[in-house]
Amino acid sequence: MKAALVETFNQVPQYKEVQAPIAKDGEQLVTVLASPVNHLVQARANGTHYSSDASQLPFIPGVDGVGKLANGQLVYFMANGPLAEKVAVNEHRMIPIPANVDANKVAAAMNPATSSWMAIKQRLGDIKGKKVMILGATGAAGSVAMEISRYLGTSEVVAVGRNQEKLNQLDADQKIWLGNPDADLKANADVDVVLDYLWGEVTEQFLPIILQARIDHSQPLNWVEIGSMAGSDIKLPAAFLRSTALTLLGSGMGSVPARAFVKELPELAQLISEGHFNVPIEVAPLSQVSEMWLKETGKRLVFNPGK
Repeated sequence: MKAALVETFNQVPQYKEVQAPIAKDGEQLVTVLASPVNHLVQARANGTHYSSDASQLPFIPGVDGVGKLANGQLVYFMANGPLAEKVAVNEHRMIPIPANVDANKVAAAMNPATSSWMAIKQRLGDIKGKKVMILGATGAAGSVAMEISRYLGTSEVVAVGRNQEKLNQLDADQKIWLGNPDADLKANADVDVVLDYLWGEVTEQFLPIILQARIDHSQPLNWVEIGSMAGSDIKLPAAFLRSTALTLLGSGMGSVPARAFVKELPELAQLISEGHFNVPIEVAPLSQVSEMWLKETGKRLVFNPGK
């Protein structure tokens, strides 16, 4: 079969003929229709990610995608090596999705959209009428989180981001630039929910500003940690937990059970396919992997292995 192959960390993946995988017990063979390339996939392929391992060379890159089982069932799956015509996938790491979805849209948006969809649906519950702040709104996951929050009924979205150009383009009720946030943070200190893709030094700076500026300290604030682009740790004075109605939550694999993903993701895939939640995409045949790998388009690159 044909696949993208990482032979060395000093070269982009090459389009090669490789041996087709054989499904082991507990796995199924998936014919790959679409598989995206994100920062994780690129970092593993160039050897800069902590999980990169030169002893595993050569290998097929990728972490997820949309494909079809032998019985025709369409699935969204998570597995190593999907930038190929076929991949063996653990049966517990695939979700059946509707047959009429757009495979490219779902492959591009499912990973970034899942983070906020599951955080809201499984960790928070109803957000109708609530004011939601998104830290990291200019990233792919953060911008989709805005659309998902609106779809699920938030009254107001506050977007916080570092990239001023992208921030200005967002359809948010309020926009806060990370370069000079204090006054705008205080003006929006009455938020009900924070979806945090940054954590680290940003959250350590923002939490005291927001909590101290709240007029009603008994107003609940649910702060959901989803990503840690700005660091993995924060210092939080104990007094803030005693003097405000702050609730800190995490959302991800572990805090959300696997059965919840099985329940929620088919609906999310359908909504993505219908255009409710959008990630700009560039679709290319896998045969063009070498030419397209480092192309800067500002869009999520999705490869179609069968073309």
